[in-house]
Amino acid sequence: MSDTSVQKPIKKTGVLLVNLGTPSEPTPAAVKRYLKEFLSDVRVVDTPRLIWWFILKVILLIRPKPVAKAYQSIWWKDGSPLMVISRRQQAALQTALKNELGFDVPVALAMTYGEPSMEQAALELRKENVESIIVLPLYPQNSSSTTAAVFDRLAKALKPCPHMPELTFISNYHDHPDYILALANSVKQHWLEHGKAEKLLMSFHGIPQSYEDKGDPYPSQCRETAHLLASQLGLKDDEWQSAFQSRFGRAEWVKPYTDATLKEWGAAGVKSVNVISPAFAADCLETLEELKEENREYFEEAGGKEYSYVTALNDNPDHIQMMVNLIKAKL
Repeated sequence: MSDTSVQKPIKKTGVLLVNLGTPSEPTPAAVKRYLKEFLSDVRVVDTPRLIWWFILKVILLIRPKPVAKAYQSIWWKDGSPLMVISRRQQAALQTALKNELGFDVPVALAMTYGEPSMEQAALELRKENVESIIVLPLYPQNSSSTTAAVFDRLAKALKPCPHMPELTFISNYHDHPDYILALANSVKQHWLEHGKAEKLLMSFHGIPQSYEDKGDPYPSQCRETAHLLASQLGLKDDEWQSAFQSRFGRAEWVKPYTDATLKEWGAAGVKSVNVISPAFAADCLETLEELKEENREYFEEAGGKEYSYVTALNDNPDHIQMMVNLIKAKL
């Protein structure tokens, strides 16, 4: 815990935690509603609208059923893992802020797509008489498809507000020492429990290569996170690699690809792999189904033997303390 004291702000300050979102239920209907909202955002897909509307109609006809099945395989008793973990983060952060600062800082949770909506979260903070909001998108690396989308949705939500709050936006924390340390501690804990593998693969959610070509900082920030984590863990160059997962469609995405890397390693005689995804602040479909299970099959089918997934930081104390320190720096 930091011993840096923070004076109570003159304006009542609240925190808005934001993550991507999740279907409300693991059903084709709920998935279709979620995908329609998510894939309609020009920040997510920048294909010309007329062309994209036609493609989207096809996607919404064929994708909801298999995606719903994937959600069913990872759904928890209390609901979507992303939502359950996000609520835990919200509660833990509010408690930690009160304990460290000595005064209440309301923490609201919003999803860029789905519920709780940005409008609902903004109203929640307004009822707390909040005049200043610190916005913390739970995306360690900044991308136009995630972080910028948060800004767009928040601006839209606040448009009808008669009293515009003061906003402080945390755009990324990809190289923050507390974030790197929390990642390193989670890997070390995994090694203690499951043993250290031959290689550590740091798999980040991918974006189209065209986004990086236009100046999106996300891929370079992912690579910087990976280098810093490898250094913190004392790994040699041949003991780790970064890669990108979850590509969609026929366009070229940022490389190397996670699935292709695991296939190559398995075929080359690599026997054991640990996999972590530092782009995700909470476990979700892309980590629990795609990374933990689907990519395991690619590695094992190619000849690999031992594959283990290092869970996301979720509501780990190190992760919550990192959020506290990020917020304290803005108070």
